[in-house]
Amino acid sequence: MVPTQNALAFTLAAFVLIVIPGPSVLFTIGRALALGRTGGLLSVLGNALGQLPLIAAVAFGVGAIVTESAVLFTIVKVAGSLYLVYLGVQAIRHRTESARVATAGAPRSVWRQLREGFLVGVTNPKSIAFFVAVLPQFVDVGAGAVPLQMMELGLIFFVLALVSDGVWALAAAGARTWFGRSPKRIETLTATGGGLMIGLGGILLFTGSKH
Repeated sequence: MVPTQNALAFTLAAFVLIVIPGPSVLFTIGRALALGRTGGLLSVLGNALGQLPLIAAVAFGVGAIVTESAVLFTIVKVAGSLYLVYLGVQAIRHRTESARVATAGAPRSVWRQLREGFLVGVTNPKSIAFFVAVLPQFVDVGAGAVPLQMMELGLIFFVLALVSDGVWALAAAGARTWFGRSPKRIETLTATGGGLMIGLGGILLFTGSKH
């Protein structure tokens, strides 16, 4: 197990990093504005679940291979960015339908929203780079079972991210509910959420280095 002092230090560092608005927060806000509270929370859960394979991959060495390979890292980066753009375009295209669903309370596919969030999470190259760079710094080699320690640290990050992004989703969904008194305003808000996701996809695609 991770020594208590290491776990506490990592929790503090992860908390500071998570509460600062970044790509995950923008994705969460965009989805909540486009889909409402349920869609936003399901997207948060899916996005967080998508980080679990990355944590496991980093813990057992695969993540380092990806970050060291320019080709693999670029493939993951482009795929994740384009998928975000796709989700944004879909939100804008179907903004009228979203307004109708929001005002009528029609059900949406839970699994689809979870799947979309999961795909965004698992194709986020910045998460891979973060886990590769940060997790090993808080591992105590003398305590043994290094992969298990990295998994434990990753799960701490998972829980913190889930709670933090959930709060952002609820806040954004609250704004959507207020705007929801007018279908036209919902259309505009949904399009805004789609625009945020497109912008985020562009930011992730054209900024940052290989590492």
